[in-house]
Amino acid sequence: MAVGLVASVVNGWLDGTFATATCYVKLHTGDPGAAGATAASVGSTARVQATMAAASGGSKAMTSMASSWTNGGTSENISHISLWTAAAAGSVNATAALTAAQAWASGNTFSLTSLTIAITPIAV
Repeated sequence: MAVGLVASVVNGWLDGTFATATCYVKLHTGDPGAAGATAASVGSTARVQATMAAASGGSKAMTSMASSWTNGGTSENISHISLWTAAAAGSVNATAALTAAQAWASGNTFSLTSLTIAITPIAV
């Protein structure tokens, strides 16, 4: 047996915080900080909508992205993301580091192919 949070409580929190159809992702070249404002990408400042599945077992996974980002004229390394409640303004709900930083040159596109938010341990 594992001790931890109860899955139904965690699932409710995840679904309430990261709505199923509206989570917006912003790119960063370093740790975005608690406000999600530090080290924002210069290549694209757009927040792209991610569609999230309903939480299950203490985790919530992205099912699709509305589009990818196109670098508008700089070369940089994307290393972090921030997750927002709206395409503009709104509130930041989380920040995360990519598994590996990605070089991003002027004119190139960047796609996020996987995103999972999980809280552990889950009691079983």
